[in-house]
Amino acid sequence: MQLPQLEDLPDPSGKRVLLRADFNVPISDGRIEDDHRIRAALPTIEWLQDHGAKVTACSHLGRPKGKPDPKYSLDPVRERLDELAPGVELLDNLRFDPGEEKNDPGFVDRLVEGKDLYVNDAFGAAHRAHASIVGPPSRLPSAAGRLLAKEVEVLGGLLREPKRPFVAVLGGAKVSDKLGVIDALLDKVDRLLIGGGMCFTFFVARGESVGESLLEQERVDDCRRLLERAGDKIILPTDVVALGPGDEVRTAGTRLPDGWKGLDIGPGSAAEFADVVAGAGTVFWNGPMGMFEDDRFAAGTRTLAETVADAPGFTVVGGGDVVAAVDRFGAADRIDWVSTGGGASLEFLETGDLPGLEALRKAGNG
Repeated sequence: MQLPQLEDLPDPSGKRVLLRADFNVPISDGRIEDDHRIRAALPTIEWLQDHGAKVTACSHLGRPKGKPDPKYSLDPVRERLDELAPGVELLDNLRFDPGEEKNDPGFVDRLVEGKDLYVNDAFGAAHRAHASIVGPPSRLPSAAGRLLAKEVEVLGGLLREPKRPFVAVLGGAKVSDKLGVIDALLDKVDRLLIGGGMCFTFFVARGESVGESLLEQERVDDCRRLLERAGDKIILPTDVVALGPGDEVRTAGTRLPDGWKGLDIGPGSAAEFADVVAGAGTVFWNGPMGMFEDDRFAAGTRTLAETVADAPGFTVVGGGDVVAAVDRFGAADRIDWVSTGGGASLEFLETGDLPGLEALRKAGNG
């Protein structure tokens, strides 16, 4: 995918650049808990400043629903950004204005007013056709920032030429969020491991009972269709860790009685998944294997994090909650690429494109 790069911009010296960044960082009691996304934008910011540009950054934070909300103030981000990249201005939370999510042309006008160039470095928001993502490239010479370009290079490589065997691991709560990417990946991967809450809808599609476990009944037929299509490509857990009456925790098979709720893959499944991952040439992982925030249901995700980190193949973690998991278990710095976009990485693997990337390709950079 040929995206315009920073070097393709007109000379930025003395120019005012609007930088769409993804500073949607976790904040608690006014303090940033993880500044990774801020630091990830520094290579782009430094290149622009080194070439004489004045940078104005913009980002969303949370879901303030189109109106100012102190809970979603970017002030802590502004303070940290000033420490890391002095001289960069940061606008208010884009989603304080309803025009952002509605892609309102008037809001785009206000964003680009007084600006000469536009750079999109917000891969985590590039799957949204929002004003700050798709609007400025139609008005200004535009380019992909370093982070966005690297995300597309890495994830594009998974689609074009992954080293075999190519293993994808999908978890998380809702299977409905991942049906499209499962369908697409079945044509590309050698094995597809499915854990997390989403596995229970697949169990029901096989005719099993899942007790009180998370279930999307309306997606059972979709899961049945995928299982029939996949043959032996899809590997489901063979045991789970479940919570029952009186807070009893036990390892069980994949058929659960009433009153029991599966909250992690079991040790047998974790070992089987680890064996498949360890033998892979390429690994893509999105979504935890269980409710890892609770130590009683963290073992499956921990085992997978350690295995992915130690795997000899090329390893990619596809953003979202699993990033917090690999950080918690000390595995992040041993994984080849940790994406900044959960939903964006899945949509890119599903469709091969994103609204923000299309907008950049159409930009007039003369």
